[in-house]
Amino acid sequence: MLRYLTQRIIAFVPTLLGVAILVFLAIRLVPGDQITAMLGTEAGMLTQEQRESLEEYFGLDKPVTEQFFAWMGNALQGNFGYSVRHGKPVLSLILERFPVTLELAFLSVIIALAIGIPIGVLSAIHHNSPIDLFGRVISMLGLAVPNFLLGTLIIYVLSVYFGVLPNSGNYVEFTEDPVLNLQQLFYPALTMGFSFAASVMRMTRSAMLEVLNEDYIRTARSKGLHERTVVMGHALRNALIPVVTLIGVEMGYLLGGAVITEQIFSLPGIGRLTVNAISQREYALVQGVTLFIALNFVVINLAVDVIYAAIDPRISYDSKS
Repeated sequence: MLRYLTQRIIAFVPTLLGVAILVFLAIRLVPGDQITAMLGTEAGMLTQEQRESLEEYFGLDKPVTEQFFAWMGNALQGNFGYSVRHGKPVLSLILERFPVTLELAFLSVIIALAIGIPIGVLSAIHHNSPIDLFGRVISMLGLAVPNFLLGTLIIYVLSVYFGVLPNSGNYVEFTEDPVLNLQQLFYPALTMGFSFAASVMRMTRSAMLEVLNEDYIRTARSKGLHERTVVMGHALRNALIPVVTLIGVEMGYLLGGAVITEQIFSLPGIGRLTVNAISQREYALVQGVTLFIALNFVVINLAVDVIYAAIDPRISYDSKS
């Protein structure tokens, strides 16, 4: 296991380097520059000397390759640059906004698992029954309804019929008021968790249908084990392997920033920060956030591989096996 983890960590380097190169070039292919985005129409009033001075200040006067290596050198030292708009270092901004997105992602996953796994298991056990039909209809709705529509409907129903706004820009951190914080994040988490629950339900159902037809399940039943023990102790544990894979991939996307959901519910998370940074051409902020998101992806994928071995003892990363 240690050797496998070492190999995977070494493989992180070219992955993150590739992401860094792509985002560095992509943000510079967007029309306009940081000076124009910052000053707006007033940028056209700058003299040539003033523009050159600002370009030198932001490092835009140097060749692209030199800008990249200068940024990478600083990034390796934990310095992702400085956000002029926010007046803070990029890393400080990321660490400030990340807890919101992290909490939202965890709540979304919890809601998705609480809905998706039980319905998926029941659908597999009662195959082609009304329960199975109900589960498939719910999953189709979850996959068909986009997050922005579901979030807008939730806000509309709560505000019009109940006079309640989930969050109107006055976000409260968990450490300040846990109850109010969870109230503010519940509906955004439900918005993202519902569509994710549909995927979890379908994956759980298909995996359970396959596992329930295995020989060891018939053997367990022939030994007189209780059906609940057979389903929960034998079938479900082996059916969770593809579900764990799905959770890992989805968790990476959620930590990357639920852009639409954070915008709809006015949450100060990573996604909203990234959108604003792109529109304002904050090169350092966009590059830092994207690299941070990529790091989350590779770490989560590594964690998923480790969880595989914990769930299924047959999976081993020993090079001798």
